Amino acid sequence: MVQAGTPPIIGIIGGSGLYDIDGLTDTTWVAVDTPYGPPSDGLLTGQLEGQKVVFLPRHGRGHKLSPSDLNYRANIYALKSVGVTEILSLSACGSFKEELPPGTFVLVDQFIDRTFAREKSFFGEGFVAHVSVAQPTCGRLGDDLETAIKTLGIPYQNGGTYLAMEGPQFSTLAESNLYRSWNCDVIGMTNMPEAKLAREAEMCFATVAMVTDYDCWHPDHDAVTVDQVIRTLLSNADHARSLVKAVIPLLAQRGGTCSKGCHTALDSSIITAPEAQDAERIKALGPIVARVLGH
Repeated sequence: MVQAGTPPIIGIIGGSGLYDIDGLTDTTWVAVDTPYGPPSDGLLTGQLEGQKVVFLPRHGRGHKLSPSDLNYRANIYALKSVGVTEILSLSACGSFKEELPPGTFVLVDQFIDRTFAREKSFFGEGFVAHVSVAQPTCGRLGDDLETAIKTLGIPYQNGGTYLAMEGPQFSTLAESNLYRSWNCDVIGMTNMPEAKLAREAEMCFATVAMVTDYDCWHPDHDAVTVDQVIRTLLSNADHARSLVKAVIPLLAQRGGTCSKGCHTALDSSIITAPEAQDAERIKALGPIVARVLGH
């Protein structure tokens, strides 16, 4: 339960190219099982600048899981179960705009979810809830990220729409042009349903989308080599580690519940009457609903 005086525990989900966090001390890999199956990997717990941090490599160490194979519910549940209160999601992406070249970081504030082969909610038969994701990322975390990124000289854009596609294949040219016509900024395969599940779990969530290439709409796309993309991916990962180090002290200053309402998202979301709630479903939900049910 996140109350006044409850210290934050920062969860970091690392995407393609980011499989570790520099500077973590007192580290331990923790194996976590969940009612939804195993997460992508163990959780690496440690301290960074005196702040407790929990790191999860989204695709597993060695990048063994594709976006469609990820167990998104297990990943978010595992982070919630060890006390994580806010999540920084770091993700490689493609760019839809000339002014967002490779190497640019986008602090995403909106999503269009085009995924179709994933479990997207903890709730269902026996315990129904409908959370609002009108503002799918936490503005407080976004403000702290912008403050930190300004000190590092990393090119960035504050705000932008992330088109989440299913994958694992990339877009067709027709799809890429369609998404550009929708005024999307970047495209990726992993941040949905992460953001929706984090909201259901009452955790603050922020996405840092790290541009590795232009999507196939760009006239020079076919000239881009795999080596160029990998070099950008690794450079982005280095910048992401620097950003994490810079933003952690800012996030550590939170004293109470999130001012944006992330930590109380379920207060007006549960619709199933108490007498109709399924005990087994509640047991599986565990820490997701513990605050609102008073457990």
